[in-house]
Amino acid sequence: MAAMGRTDGKAYERAGVDLEAAARTLDLITREVESTYTPGVLRGLGAFGGLFELPPGLERPVLVASTDGVGTKTVLARRYAHEPGVLEGIGRDLVNHCVNDVLVQGATPLFFLDYVASERLEPEVTARLVSGVAAACRQAGMALLGGETAEMPGVYRQGEFDLAGTIVGVVERAAVVDGSRARPGDAVLAFPSGGLQTNGFSLARRALAGRFDDALSDGTPVWRALLAEHRSFLPAVRPPLARGLVRAMAHVTGGGLPGNVPRGLPRGTGARLRRDAWEVPEVFRLIAAAGGVADDEMFDVFNMGLGFVVVVGATDLEEALVLAPDALHVGELMEGSGVVLL
Repeated sequence: MAAMGRTDGKAYERAGVDLEAAARTLDLITREVESTYTPGVLRGLGAFGGLFELPPGLERPVLVASTDGVGTKTVLARRYAHEPGVLEGIGRDLVNHCVNDVLVQGATPLFFLDYVASERLEPEVTARLVSGVAAACRQAGMALLGGETAEMPGVYRQGEFDLAGTIVGVVERAAVVDGSRARPGDAVLAFPSGGLQTNGFSLARRALAGRFDDALSDGTPVWRALLAEHRSFLPAVRPPLARGLVRAMAHVTGGGLPGNVPRGLPRGTGARLRRDAWEVPEVFRLIAAAGGVADDEMFDVFNMGLGFVVVVGATDLEEALVLAPDALHVGELMEGSGVVLL
């Protein structure tokens, strides 16, 4: 039997996976990750599983979890990665999207786990993504407890990456917002999104191909309008939520207003929304015109300028608008189902 020969230790690298790049990436992101640690973190980066202790004083804590990604927004971000803040913005997009998802049930974020995958690991690119993730975690007051960087040649095309994450939040059982208190006649408030958030980019990129470097009427490049940050609605929603005014909520993601608002409402209840109650941002009008996209489909795919919806009692409307001054009164609940756009 022939003796087993030694190699130069680069066989894995020749197969497409660079262990040295993985180690460099860990070095670059460690400080950012550890800067998010809250008192509940017992073990974080480097452990096989992160350990987190629930906050004291909770009577019946309910954990709320969600997993999501930023979709094909990454394709456009990669194209403009040389621009300051673009990759960091994608990291913030991911966290803010997930924060909004658990906020719908009234949860406070506890910790986050991220997942970065690519054809070939680029430490500086990954570090910028994670820097954005960490910044948004700090803003939300939650820990970036851990995550994973995966180098997968043959799965991803050259130069592309994917970014996903998991969030866990907590809410007292008695404070869970499940829509059961919502009634016909309740007021529907909505918060401006500022842009596409993280949905509809496959259609947007197809419609606007070749026009990314054009400018909107205010001079903003189209690509920058498309990459506008996915807003976290936690700071805006906390005041009316803390006052017990909120009866139902919806995060307007894929499916738009018609697909998401009914998810938070009890059976037999729908919503009537007035289209003149808010201004649809120019970037959506450009997508519709350039791509020949019908109005109904635009509302089914995009948020059309409203990123988060909150339902309050009609008698609480005035107080809610004081507590959340950038909210818009866009409609009311009705008997029936679905969303009617007037």
